Amino acid sequence: TAGMRHRAALVAGSLALALVGQIPEAAGQGPAPAEWRAFEGSWSISGRRQTVATGGGAEAAIVEWRGAVALSRGDGLGRGFHGQALGFDDGQGVSVGRAVWTDERGDRVYSRLKGEPLATGRRIFGTITGGTGRYEGLEGEYSFTWQYVLAAEGGEFQGRGVRLDGRVRRPGPTP
Repeated sequence: TAGMRHRAALVAGSLALALVGQIPEAAGQGPAPAEWRAFEGSWSISGRRQTVATGGGAEAAIVEWRGAVALSRGDGLGRGFHGQALGFDDGQGVSVGRAVWTDERGDRVYSRLKGEPLATGRRIFGTITGGTGRYEGLEGEYSFTWQYVLAAEGGEFQGRGVRLDGRVRRPGPTP
């Protein structure tokens, strides 16, 4: 009957449209990766430094710091974090480490650190390697400059990282 042919044509048309909608996915052309989102802020810290002589007047150091990461501009991240970092300075101008920023919900952003030794005016570069909760799958980069680093007795110190500038994104599916 005409009604059955009409229903069959509608079902066939719907099936064809559904299959056409799958072609870009099947060809590996899924949704485009998310755009980069810029952020900026500062990192106020206190910490501890332990050193060992390496010869020639140089010292290698293990450095641990923690404090407030305050973002003044940007999308894709919260505005405030508790930041923690562990680093190693080889005494020859190379510093590496790891950092984690934890927001008010307990969600974390993880990063690798690399840069110059911990001192006023020196620069640190971070590579965001992922996170938990709302930051899961996050990638990005940032850098900051030590505005000041004040040493106290017993290896204790305080400092402030300024011009903390970076960008983040959540990558799209890979082909």
